Amino acid sequence: MTPKTLLATWPSWAGRTAFVWSLLYATGAALAALTSPSFGYALLAKGTGTGAEAGAAVLYGAAAVLAYALLRRPGVRWLSSAAWAVVALCLTSGFPALLSPVRLLFFLSRNQEPVDWAALANQFLAVLGAVLWGCAALAHRRRRLGTCPYCGGRGHRAGDTDARPATRAGLLAVAALVPYTVLKTLWALGVTPGYTGTGRPGADPEYTSDLGIRLYDHRVDVTAVLALLGMALALALTRPWGRRLPRLPLLALGWTGAGALAPFGAFLAVFGVLTWWGVISVGLADHAPWVVAVAYGGFCGYGLALARATRVYQRATRRTCGRC
Repeated sequence: MTPKTLLATWPSWAGRTAFVWSLLYATGAALAALTSPSFGYALLAKGTGTGAEAGAAVLYGAAAVLAYALLRRPGVRWLSSAAWAVVALCLTSGFPALLSPVRLLFFLSRNQEPVDWAALANQFLAVLGAVLWGCAALAHRRRRLGTCPYCGGRGHRAGDTDARPATRAGLLAVAALVPYTVLKTLWALGVTPGYTGTGRPGADPEYTSDLGIRLYDHRVDVTAVLALLGMALALALTRPWGRRLPRLPLLALGWTGAGALAPFGAFLAVFGVLTWWGVISVGLADHAPWVVAVAYGGFCGYGLALARATRVYQRATRRTCGRC
């Protein structure tokens, strides 16, 4: 069976694959809790026998039981809902992997901590598990509803969707990044609202690469440029000119960006609000709390809007389903 055929028949094998993946991942976590090395499961502490490893073994063992139930009970409604909880669990385990491309941009920063390759591989396996479980949940739900397992409908034409929600989502994604982009650009130009420290914010020689410092000397902040590229991605997913671009790369970038930035931005927003209220105190005394809460927290709004835009784009650009 060719890879193309395998992808085309995913509803028939998604449930079984999620079951096998859960068994293997839970077994690896159990071995990591009892032996050495940790296989990247020790997310909370190094070594063996940690709560993270034992907890992963229990949770993913329960996920394997749920996957078996999905196969044996196709008509039970709550099983597909529970499957989405497993997707969230997998994304929690693999969340650092979604941000790993940022770490690999070594030309943007220096003095980064060494990469734990075992943990990174483990996290990518968890992201793979999230994909498999998402497919299993969709296949089970569509089988229960009696709709087409491949497209979820009872017959449709390619491009059947309203463009207005996508347009709004794209504009919201752009708007969510405006505070961050404007702030970092102002800092690069020498105007420093929200910054009370010494030196240049965003150009710490200890962490910023030589390329980043050279660009900063010319009033260009690299992260602001990346934010502009993120805006361009949101517009490409929602504007007519984006339909002329390759579909799969846009979908991959859209879903990856949404999955990484929505929870990351939510964490930063809560972090900034708690600092603003004086609940916690961290080493950001030279930054006003609103910088973290508003500018950095905007990543959450961008991630959510990007997910909406990507979903509408995916539905609007799918081919006519020949199986309905």
